[in-house]
Amino acid sequence: MRIDKYLKVSRILKRREVAKQLALNERLFINGKTAKPSSEVEPGDEVRILFGHREISIRVLEVRESVSKQDAFSMYEVIEEKKEEL
Repeated sequence: MRIDKYLKVSRILKRREVAKQLALNERLFINGKTAKPSSEVEPGDEVRILFGHREISIRVLEVRESVSKQDAFSMYEVIEEKKEEL
């Protein structure tokens, strides 16, 4: 599944366009490599997302085309979350 779609389906991000912009600005990584919006993600991959003052690393547990809001969290596990203090 494309990383932009995965982030939307898993509800890590609200819109695919946000994922696309993060990738185009080199703030989205899969297994340590810069990702494009169309990069494929598979179970076991590690994804790192750099927001403004926040960074989150997740491990992909499963890939599904659709999922309920309650089950979205089961698609990934948070490895690390950092928040930069201002």
